[in-house]
Formats: sequence, C-alpha cells, structure tokens
Amino acid sequence: MTGEAEQWTEALWAAARAGDEHAATGVAMAALDAGLPMETLLLDVVAAVQARVGHEWAANHLSVAQEHSATALNERVLSALAHRLPRRDDPAASRGRIMVACIDGEWHAFPARLLAEVLQVRGWQVDYLGAQVPTPHLVAHLHLTNPDAVALSSSLAIRLPAAHTAITACQAAGKPVVVGGAAFGPDGRYARLLGADAWAPDARAAADLLAAGPLPRRTASGEEPRLLADREYTELTRSAGDLVGGIIEELGRGPELAGCTEQQLWQLAEEVAYLVDFLRAALYVDDPELFSAFVGWMRSVLTARDIPPALLPAVLEALSGRLGGFPRALGMVAGARGSG
Repeated sequence: MTGEAEQWTEALWAAARAGDEHAATGVAMAALDAGLPMETLLLDVVAAVQARVGHEWAANHLSVAQEHSATALNERVLSALAHRLPRRDDPAASRGRIMVACIDGEWHAFPARLLAEVLQVRGWQVDYLGAQVPTPHLVAHLHLTNPDAVALSSSLAIRLPAAHTAITACQAAGKPVVVGGAAFGPDGRYARLLGADAWAPDARAAADLLAAGPLPRRTASGEEPRLLADREYTELTRSAGDLVGGIIEELGRGPELAGCTEQQLWQLAEEVAYLVDFLRAALYVDDPELFSAFVGWMRSVLTARDIPPALLPAVLEALSGRLGGFPRALGMVAGARGSG
C-alpha cells in the first residue's frame, strides 16, 4: 500500500468505526478529487478497511452489530463511488460482459461487489447479481444476458458443495467460470478440484486474468465433473441438525458451561453449527486441513470472547462420540484435537 493510500485508509477506517456515513463518503470523494486512481481507492483503501473490520471483529474489538454497521457503511461507499464510473450500456463500447455473483448461501457479498466495480473501472459491462444467488436463477440470468464469463465468489468453505453445483451448471451452459474468495483456499486448491476454469486470489488478479484474454476452458479438455459427495458426507449432511443439538445438550449436562453468559452460550451454539458444517465441507473436498484450520480459528475467536478454554476440547470430544460409522470424519476430528 502506498503512503497516500494508507492516509486515506486511516481516514476511512475512522469514519467506518464511528458509523459516520457522511464522513466516509466524504473521504472517498476527497481521495478521488485529490487524484487517487479509482482502482487504487477501491482495492487499497476501501477493501483494506473492510479487511480490518473482519480482523477487529475476530479479535472481539467490534461487536457483531458494529461489524454489520461498518460493512453496510462500506457498501454505501461503494455505491457512492459507482456513480463516478462511466456507464457501460453499449456492448460495442466495452471490453465484453462479465456476470458476477455469490454462491447460493453465501451472504458475504462485499468481495463480489468490489470485483464488479473494478471490472467496470477496467471497461467491462458487468451484471452484478449480489449475495446468495440460487444456481437455477444464476443459469437463467446467464441465458438472458449471454456474458463472456462468469465470476463466482465465496468466502466460507462450507459453501463449496454449492459452489461445485454452480460451476458445473454454468459450464454446462457453455460459459467459463473464474472463482475467488477465501472458500477456495489460500492457493485456490479447491477451485481446480471443483472444476473451475480459473481461480484468482483477489479482485485485481481476477481483473488481470479476464483482461489477458478468453479463459482457458477446462471442459474443452474432456474432463468429467467429479462426484465428491460420498456416503459419509451425505449422511452427515442429513443428520447435521440432530448432531448439533445433541452436542449442545450433552455440554449442558456437564461443568463446561458453568458461568457462561447467555451471549456466550449463543456464540457457542453458533460455532458448534459451523464446526459441523466445516467438517462436512472437509469431507466433501477430502481435506482434513480445512477442518483443522477452522478449529484453530474457532479457538482464537472463543478465546477473544473469554469463553472457557476447556470448552472447545469438550465440544470436539462430544462430536467424536457421535461419529461412529464415520471413519473419515472421526479421523479429521482426531487430527484437529491433536493440533491444539
């Protein structure tokens, strides 16, 4: 990040932290008026502030409400900046057309929105569909608009099965797919596994990739879509609700929850549900590291919220006790317990 961008980042962070939309949009407009390029403003200022929002929430320096407020404010900053971009209504005057959307169930729309704005800066006509787009609607819109490529975003690895469905459906409709977001792993390892034509680590890289020419088509090589949902994944998905409820009930009979506040209990129930979902995702892509990494992240989040440190091992023990007949899942949980 350049020194100039860092100056604007600190100013925008202060406005976002205070929940001051007027000040935040004022910072963004002042940066443009001072000559900061739009793409730099989007990627090195607004995106940097949004990343800081996430880090501050994880460290328990922001409440859930404050995190939501800051994110909504940053989205309104993006909307204000969008009005400073030229319109791309004429296909002949654009580089081409890209459809940008979030995977079904993925509500973290900020990265996709950021990519949409960067692509418009680069001269593309963009169809931005937003968060949680069901695959049938995604494909229907694809047939309506006939884009050159589809860009799909997902931040949570628990959406990987839905991402697989969306990728396969878009390719079956004849369109290449580039994917991005933390869900696909830091090196994009799950993008290839799910059959995506390309992966990009961030919005700038995605824009560069699309600018380089037509995406290489993996489907043209004759590769068949992989079937990843085995018996363990399917049965664990079917019983996930009962599994979460059983774990919470068992913990309620033990000493681990003594002294926990109502807020901490709510946080725990939410994290147990995520724990099971990440185990399912790890089974889907057959990667124990995915589950272990989430357990490590969960440990740090619970610690930051002063939840008793013995609680996570108790959760993992209760989970293990309910995985009879699921040898792969049991092995992943054992590995995560050993890594703590």
